[in-house]
Amino acid sequence: MRWEAFLEKVQDRGEYGTREEAERAARTVLALLGAHLVGEVRAELASRLPETFALILLNPLQAAEPLPPDRFVRATSAWIEGATEQTATWDVSAVLSVTADAAGEDLTRRVLLQLPPGYDLLFGRPEPT
Repeated sequence: MRWEAFLEKVQDRGEYGTREEAERAARTVLALLGAHLVGEVRAELASRLPETFALILLNPLQAAEPLPPDRFVRATSAWIEGATEQTATWDVSAVLSVTADAAGEDLTRRVLLQLPPGYDLLFGRPEPT
């Protein structure tokens, strides 16, 4: 997916007023996501993202342990100035749902297998119960 298209979709889904807000959310969320993915799955996901975001995913922020979804959202809110947990949930969902679209269903399922339970909702791909 091209840079402009990716950011346009994030901006639309996140209802951001500016492209800069969408880019800030994308950079933060993908940096945190990269810390949770390993190996071929992370590399394949990176190959489906615009180059700048691929590099962010491949050079992630450090995580001591995989964060459950609620802690992932809290970590996102800590990295985005002025964010609350509520706005960070919005940011995470906007970025991860566009990322899932870029990845396709098969790769998104493999990404979700590397993450703690509950991320399916953040990716906009709720699993049937």
